[in-house]
Order: sequence, then structure tokens, then C-alpha cells
Amino acid sequence: MKTTFTARHFECSNDLKEFALSSVEKLEQFFDKIIVCDVVLRPGQDDDNPAIADLNVKVPKTLINVTEEAPNYEQAVGLAVDNAVRQLRKYKTKHFEHH
Repeated sequence: MKTTFTARHFECSNDLKEFALSSVEKLEQFFDKIIVCDVVLRPGQDDDNPAIADLNVKVPKTLINVTEEAPNYEQAVGLAVDNAVRQLRKYKTKHFEHH
């Protein structure tokens, strides 16, 4: 799995980048045919949840998009990864588990 990381409109610490990249690595445990995972962190407009994490996970024939807002980037990434795991499981069940 190839992973790209982008921080839009803010300076990202190395710790945050490492956290985000290690979090998306977990996706491979659930589905090993992931082609690319793009992680985009950006500030949002909402005062309560100013941090937004976007995950774009490319799998064969499908693109899974997840956007989550949270009070900080770590939480947003965690929520986005959880959401992506759920969608990957659903995709895998539909496309790869034949009855």
C-alpha cells in the first residue's frame, strides 16, 4: 500500500504525521488489496471540531472516501480510520466473500 500525507493550511508536527501514517497502516490488517491511501489533514470552520481528517482509500474498482471532524487531528484521524475499516469490511464482504 502506497501512502501519501498532506497537511493543508497549517504546519504539521512530525509527531502528528507519524501518528496519521501509522494509523492508516492498520487498514492493511483488514484488507490487503489497498492500492493507495491518501491522508489529508485540514483545519475546519467549526469551533467545536476544528480539525478535519480526510482519507481516500483506493481499492480495486472502488474509492472509499472518509471525512471526519474532531476537536484535534489525532481524534479526527482515529475516527476516520475506524470509519474506513467499517467500509473496507463491507466492501470486502460484498466483493470477495462468495457464498
